[in-house]
Amino acid sequence: MSDDLERLRQERMRQLIEQQRGAQEQELVQQQLRKAEIEAQIRIIIKKILTPKARERLANIRIARPDFARQIEILLIQLYQTGRLPKQITDEQLKEMLEKLRSKKREIKIRRA
Repeated sequence: MSDDLERLRQERMRQLIEQQRGAQEQELVQQQLRKAEIEAQIRIIIKKILTPKARERLANIRIARPDFARQIEILLIQLYQTGRLPKQITDEQLKEMLEKLRSKKREIKIRRA
């Protein structure tokens, strides 16, 4: 009798673990789908905002500095959504923006005594 009870407990425990694992996997898949959808929306907006040469420059930046490229994308999208970008941004305009962003970055210099 106690063996049967123990076997039932173990079986139920296994079922609960499998259910939990399935729920976690489903949540992970949903997160990945949401992330892919957001990425697609970002690409669509960036395509509207930037000229082909400017998009190429941003792609090169993304290869070298993905975090910086993401910051630029977010900034551009915010400007677009608030109506502060009347037309597409050219490569020259993007260069100017990048230069301004770089000049705002704090420079840390180490001096040897």
